[in-house]
Amino acid sequence: MARFVITGTGTDVGKTVFAAGLCGLTGAAYWKPVQSGLAGNVPNAALTGDAPGQHGTCTGRTPTTRGRLMDVAQPGSDRAEVERLSGALTHPEAVMLREPLSPHRAAELEGVEIDAEALTPPPGARLVIEGAGGVLVPLTRQVLFADLFARWQIPVILVCATGLGTISHSLSAIESLRARGVPIHGVAFAGDPNGDNMATIGQIGRVRVLGRLPHLARLDRAALAQAMRDNFRAEDFA
Repeated sequence: MARFVITGTGTDVGKTVFAAGLCGLTGAAYWKPVQSGLAGNVPNAALTGDAPGQHGTCTGRTPTTRGRLMDVAQPGSDRAEVERLSGALTHPEAVMLREPLSPHRAAELEGVEIDAEALTPPPGARLVIEGAGGVLVPLTRQVLFADLFARWQIPVILVCATGLGTISHSLSAIESLRARGVPIHGVAFAGDPNGDNMATIGQIGRVRVLGRLPHLARLDRAALAQAMRDNFRAEDFA
């Protein structure tokens, strides 16, 4: 089992559910380095450096919550959702921010300076890393998530929608990753069946189509595990 980065063509495309499903399918651990949109769930921006298992650092210009608080997944976080849907081991976030905005802006509003160079994936042969939003979301005003992925050189799985507009969005994301030398493991789709869109993206983008995760009437651990077994092959992630 390799280590993978999960990114998407945009926000709410299904990255977190797919990441949880992949953890369940392969037994991988999970890490999301930057989580925004936790207003009301954390008292301040939670920065890394003091808690066991945290692997990135930031510099805050305002009081921050540090230490063991982040050893437990915070309600409303993607980490908590992955734990619920997969039971996987999860690593603490490097940065947690209140506002549901791009990390660069959410950090600015809290007086937090994100140190992109210090964001280093935790060790382990089996690891699923989830980015924030789409490929070109700004981590800072100088660094995009695609730039971070290029530095890591961990194969990326791009999660794509299946409906109208996905061809352009997906091919744009693929080109952005390739332009930076990011290795692409393949694309995973989420949504209703659309064989032509899926095949077109695979053909024109010259990427492997790994499968499609359908909408689930009941989103729980058992239903997601079954959907992953039915629509993806564990050996494709070996």
